[in-house]
Amino acid sequence: MESKEREARFHVVLVQPEIAANTGAVGRTCVGIGAKLWLVRPFGFQLSDRNLKRAGLDYWQFLSWEAVNDWNHLQERFQEDKILQRPENRVWLMSKRAEKDYDKVVYHAGDVFVFGPESTGLSESLLHEYRNTSLRIPIRPQIRSLNLSVSVGVTLYEACRQVNQTE
Repeated sequence: MESKEREARFHVVLVQPEIAANTGAVGRTCVGIGAKLWLVRPFGFQLSDRNLKRAGLDYWQFLSWEAVNDWNHLQERFQEDKILQRPENRVWLMSKRAEKDYDKVVYHAGDVFVFGPESTGLSESLLHEYRNTSLRIPIRPQIRSLNLSVSVGVTLYEACRQVNQTE
């Protein structure tokens, strides 16, 4: 289930992703920049879903990823893998309900970016717990939200730009 690679530039967490094609596209983006993808159950699809593989194309084999049972299990895995051991690394929660813009903070290699389910976003309790590191991508009021894979791409490439790690 998990692939091992060199240390990830960033970590992307999808909490209870619902749409296989979005998850596949996020996985493809993670391969493109060297991020590890973490999937927090339950999923709205099967990991063998053809839409997941189709969106990830033939890049899925190069993806460093891991599926975990819940948020607590994710925290345990972060401890085991010593993710966030450097004081400059942080967990950033991405939500349209956050007040701070994603491009107004400083990112570091090894940071974690958390995205919620497509239909509901992250829970209020989680956003409250991480209120100081919750970020939003500004959008016009004519739309409810950006597509999940678009949001991940926008966020990760801003982080890459800041740490000058694009190749």
